[in-house]
Amino acid sequence: MLTILFDGIAYGMLLFILAVGLCITMGLMNFINLAHGAFAMVGGYLTVVLMQRFGVPFLLCLPLAFLGAALLGALLERTLYRRMYNKPHLDQVLFSIGLTFMAVAATDYFMGSTQQIMQLPEWLKGRTELFGSEQWSLGMGHYRLFIIAVCAALTIGLQAVLAKTRFGSRLRASVDDPRVAAGLGINVNVVFAATFAVGSGLAGLGGALGAEVLGLDPTFPLKFMVYFLIVVAVGGTTSITGPLLAALLLGIADVAGKYYIPKLGAFIVYVLMIAILVWRPQGLFVRKGGK
Repeated sequence: MLTILFDGIAYGMLLFILAVGLCITMGLMNFINLAHGAFAMVGGYLTVVLMQRFGVPFLLCLPLAFLGAALLGALLERTLYRRMYNKPHLDQVLFSIGLTFMAVAATDYFMGSTQQIMQLPEWLKGRTELFGSEQWSLGMGHYRLFIIAVCAALTIGLQAVLAKTRFGSRLRASVDDPRVAAGLGINVNVVFAATFAVGSGLAGLGGALGAEVLGLDPTFPLKFMVYFLIVVAVGGTTSITGPLLAALLLGIADVAGKYYIPKLGAFIVYVLMIAILVWRPQGLFVRKGGK
């Protein structure tokens, strides 16, 4: 039971890192980017290629995956996404889902349709067993423990940046009233571009971390798009705490459901989502005055 809880927490933390960039673009920038999973796929494939073809160490691949996805996000934000900020949400959805299918087709053409295999370093393989009781034994996979540590550090750092730095205050001002923010000397375009790039980079980092756990193939953005949207819908988009808790609930429910009731694993996740949204339609956490 404890092992299932541990694996669920690790899975939930990974989902949070994968989805937090979408929470930022939807909640702070008011832009629906359904191509978010494509940036995660870029980070995953970049990691696999660097490790398999160039022998780059795994720990070095993680920041490179973040930078690669962030640079791609900044480029696309400057050339494509910026033109869609003031468009209706339906236009944003159609535009971004079109990019997703283009990314899937391009990846399938250049990288092939087979699932990629990532070889982890030896020190990240294996498990550590705690407690002797069969019912309450805790088996901690070393890689999942690594995922929890990395994601926890990123969560704390991201919360601090958004709440306590000048950039975070400039971002909130730019979102609340772009004209007033520009009149105060804030370069709104630069703030939005940096925010979009960081969100894309976090997706790329999540894709790099999740390639071994979730599997990596060209359909990755489509398979996990619903999970990203569930994290955003259940957690809300006005804080980091809500999506984090939503991702943890989703991860634990998914792992436990597939273990105890394999045929109804996905059903349990959607029932939990519906119950929470009926209880709190605006998400688990809403800022005062948030709508």
